[in-house]
Amino acid sequence: MKRYSQHWPCLFPQHGPGRKHERSIVLAPWQNEIVRAEPWALVRGLIHSDGCRNVNWTTRMVAGERKRYEYPRYLFANESADIMRILTTTLDQLGVEWKFARPNLLSVARRASVALMDQHVGPKY
Repeated sequence: MKRYSQHWPCLFPQHGPGRKHERSIVLAPWQNEIVRAEPWALVRGLIHSDGCRNVNWTTRMVAGERKRYEYPRYLFANESADIMRILTTTLDQLGVEWKFARPNLLSVARRASVALMDQHVGPKY
């Protein structure tokens, strides 16, 4: 589905020429009001667009035997430092623990935080 309008910049003031990670992405005051009212909608939208939920694994020694350990986590990748800042600020306000797995890759892996994300983000369609 495609839509055309000269008014898209009114709705999405972040839109502009060039790559999004090379220009400033700042929410307009009216957008900040929406994020304050519905922070999980922002998180859900970002995860569904540039993120995923997967099962990670590692191995651990248990009673002298190497065992495989699996756990769910959410990942979000984006080159824009501004978009990462918007997401991390929102996650902080929601009490979701996160860390950078590597530059431009955010990970939510703590059990309580993953459960919170599962409750509010849901599956990606």
